[in-house]
Parts: sequence; C-alpha cells; structure tokens
Amino acid sequence: MNHEASKIPRAPVHGAGNALDGYFSIKVGDDTFGLPVTRVQTIFRIGAVTSAPGGPRDIVGLVNLRGKIVTAVSLRRRLGLPSEEGGSGSLAIGIEHRNESFALLVDEVGDVLTLTADNAIAPPPHIGKRRAKFASGYNRVGGRILPLLNIDAVFDFSDDR
Repeated sequence: MNHEASKIPRAPVHGAGNALDGYFSIKVGDDTFGLPVTRVQTIFRIGAVTSAPGGPRDIVGLVNLRGKIVTAVSLRRRLGLPSEEGGSGSLAIGIEHRNESFALLVDEVGDVLTLTADNAIAPPPHIGKRRAKFASGYNRVGGRILPLLNIDAVFDFSDDR
C-alpha cells in the first residue's frame, strides 16, 4: 500500500463507545473516500483484462482474481471523472457484494483511518446529485471532509443501461 497516498491524518478517537469501523482512505483523481475495511477482501494489481462488450461503460471488463473471474469496475468512471485505461497493472480492491465478486479500480490506497461518530457531519450542500449517491455519509477528518463510499450505489448499475 502507498502510505503517502493519503495526506489525511488519522481522526482522533474520543472514546471507544463512539468509534466507527476502520476505513481505508482511497483516492481517485483528486478525490479521497473512506472505504470500510470490513468490505475489502484484497488489494491487488490487475494482470490482464478481458473486455465485456454490451455492459455499462463503468465496467472495465473481467479479471482473474486467484483463479476466480470477477467484474472490474472503474471508480473513476462511476464518479464521472476522466477515464483511465483500466488495464494491466491497475490497482484494484477485491470486494464481495451481494454474492458477487468485483475488482474496484482506484488510483491509490492509503492508511486505515479510525473515524468517530463525533466527527460525522451532514452532507455538504454543494455536492451534486450524481456524486452524492456514492456517499453513505461524511466525516470531518483533519480539517477536510471525507465522504464514505456507498458500496451499494457503486455496484448498482440499474440506472446505467
């Protein structure tokens, strides 16, 4: 993992009773998100991608993860950011969601953050509707706002066809 990937300092813990689960800081473009540690199966580099024509454009293709074929999804594309190649050597996070395996392509994975309920904030009013659906909540961390990635929304392609 790239420990310099995230410049966000760890949130202080104000007491064991209000600590939330740990979150990896992940980056795509200039955006940083919190991804629950409990959702991460593995972090790996993609060896090769097999295209999957006819699917949503956010699906990069199919990749082999320890002998299992999984769907590779670009978080950049999901967020409407300029697209990357998404091919061999891309950084991916293995995630199981609703009995299906995915490889979520990201730019960087940083440290594990300990967030607290004390640092939770209301959704900022300037967040656009498309972007807001990908956040399950927001926390203030080191003077910055950290959106928590909504895994259900990331892997819901029902509105994308």
